[in-house]
Amino acid sequence: MDNSSSHVESRWRTQLRNRIIQASSLLEILLSGLVLIGLLLSAVPLIKWMPGLLFDGNEVEIRIFLERSLDIVIGIEFIKMLAKHSPGSSLEVLLYAIARHLVVGHDSAVENLLSVGAIALIFIVRKFFFVPAFGAHLPDGHPAPDLSPRQSGIPADAFLSRLKERAKAEVAEAIPSEEETFDEYDFEQAAPEPK
Repeated sequence: MDNSSSHVESRWRTQLRNRIIQASSLLEILLSGLVLIGLLLSAVPLIKWMPGLLFDGNEVEIRIFLERSLDIVIGIEFIKMLAKHSPGSSLEVLLYAIARHLVVGHDSAVENLLSVGAIALIFIVRKFFFVPAFGAHLPDGHPAPDLSPRQSGIPADAFLSRLKERAKAEVAEAIPSEEETFDEYDFEQAAPEPK
């Protein structure tokens, strides 16, 4: 196999991989939209129950109201998790799900103790083991384009130079004739101020 055919094959694989990533991102957005519509529809009964809770709220009605409310909160956090793709949002979904189980569940003391322990463990992970730069780099080692230099964990000048190299390579691959206009862009002027 000669060099030109392997270059075409690798370019074809890259394009196919990018199309698959785009399709999965689109499906993820559609799923988030469906979940959001479902959450909005499930909020309507909560609004209808509000006057009944004010005048004749017994324990069963309050518990059902709390269950539904916390389910909606968990759904909202799930949508955030799909949108952000960060470990922090995943921990928040777990935190709210365990808290819902603890608040509205009628479990034994041991199960409640395990729930409290799980919540404490999540806070310990967030405090001591959570690395903000987790997921900040793409598989090829370049910084993710949606992060600031501070979030990536590398110095700002190195971050900008890596990002500029990656952008140059992508533009050169996509539109080889417009490399001249890309070089004229002033990345230092558009860079955020380091904190």
